[in-house]
Amino acid sequence: MTEDTRSLDSEMRAELEKANLEADGVNLSMVIDLQRCTGCAACNIGCAQENNLQEGVAYSSRIIETDGEFPDVSYEYTPTLCNQCDDAPCAEGCPTSALYDGEGGITMHDHEKCIGCKACMINCPYDEIHLNKEDPHPKWERTEAVIEDGTASPAAVTEAAEVDESAPAYYNPNREVGDHEHPTRYKGVVEKCNFCVHRLNEGELPRCVEECPCEARIFGDLNDPDSKANEVLGRYNPDVLKEEQGTEPSVKYVRDYNGGSYERGTGEPGLAD
Repeated sequence: MTEDTRSLDSEMRAELEKANLEADGVNLSMVIDLQRCTGCAACNIGCAQENNLQEGVAYSSRIIETDGEFPDVSYEYTPTLCNQCDDAPCAEGCPTSALYDGEGGITMHDHEKCIGCKACMINCPYDEIHLNKEDPHPKWERTEAVIEDGTASPAAVTEAAEVDESAPAYYNPNREVGDHEHPTRYKGVVEKCNFCVHRLNEGELPRCVEECPCEARIFGDLNDPDSKANEVLGRYNPDVLKEEQGTEPSVKYVRDYNGGSYERGTGEPGLAD
């Protein structure tokens, strides 16, 4: 991680500490700079570890598009996550109000109210809500070694890590904090990204923002005119996914990747300069 990246993260943390997430008037947004993104997937890996996600579930994902025939092929990589929509169809269609407009404009989910009806999954145009069809992390309960006489069994690794049998060996206990937060979720309920609200409440940035080595994710309050998010949105014309759906996403994209104009480092000078 470069000194510029640490400086940018520090400035965004300082902005977050000033914002009162429980007060009205805070509108959190994530801006993703596609020119800076290298498609390294550090965001995806960090997110999975932070949120104790099981295999097949990804809060932080991507859309990959290729066009043409070798050797004339174009490649586009677009990071994705829950868009935390201002007009969220998932929340509007939830019969138990398990999904609701929470602090900072985040679309929150109350697992205790969720009945697993999947109405939210049907209504979400971005396919960013996941249903747990089985108990969490079943592979970590297996007692057979991956390689006989060569490796430990998943159950033995979990026991050595001293975590609960229903949790992965890489279990993150920090995910336990916060109202309606469940560290691993459970069978029969849905789950989705919430901008790592458990971290926000501790003055920390979402894990995907912190893990990005390229300063490609800028996070802040859109109602703060001096925020880094507003700074980059003022510099570039933003896009959102599926704008025609009218959901008013809080995740925005600037610039398309252009290899011909790419500079060493993070593209243009860091926003902290």
